[in-house]
Amino acid sequence: MALDEALLEAMPRWQKPVLRFYGWEQPAATFGYFQTFSGVENVTPLRPLLRRPTGGGIVPHDADWTYSVVFPAGHEWHALAAVESYRRIHDWLRLAFAELKVETALAPCCKKSLPGQCFAGHEQSDLLWAGRKIAGAAQRRNRLGLLIQGSVQPPPSVPGREAWETAMARVAQRDFQVEWSPAPTEAEWQQRAEALRTEKYSLAAYNRKR
Repeated sequence: MALDEALLEAMPRWQKPVLRFYGWEQPAATFGYFQTFSGVENVTPLRPLLRRPTGGGIVPHDADWTYSVVFPAGHEWHALAAVESYRRIHDWLRLAFAELKVETALAPCCKKSLPGQCFAGHEQSDLLWAGRKIAGAAQRRNRLGLLIQGSVQPPPSVPGREAWETAMARVAQRDFQVEWSPAPTEAEWQQRAEALRTEKYSLAAYNRKR
């Protein structure tokens, strides 16, 4: 979470999109910035609970594939309405899975689920495989840029995570004209991420702030 917020803060300096893939060392759950901690802890047994810098609801993490993508202010994606950037990120995922010969689709509408069961139902433009939600995302858009954090529960027919990551980068270049290069390793960004980790995201007081 700290790395993603630091990426968003670095957008005015870098002025280019960043795509980051990451995983989880233990089962956990993230929840939206505006949610109440008491409401979250009462509907999921997962621990630890981590507040995201983005909105949205509770997302379970274990064997899922997580990623973040950040665009600077002034980029085409930053100018999109939230509903459109949500649809577009999942269309990107759909095209990446198609590269791997896995057929998925965007949900045309909604299927309600109980609180804390993010992948039991789906919202419009979530990514579906065999009628089941396999991907969702959360966003934060401000004057610095646009941060999207996503979670994928890969279907069993996917060749593997490395192949999916390669397909994600390739589809972005081909279909969305987004060029990628190695992320900058500047000390300022790394120091800011570490400060956010120790002074914010690792603190119980922050996660329980509301």
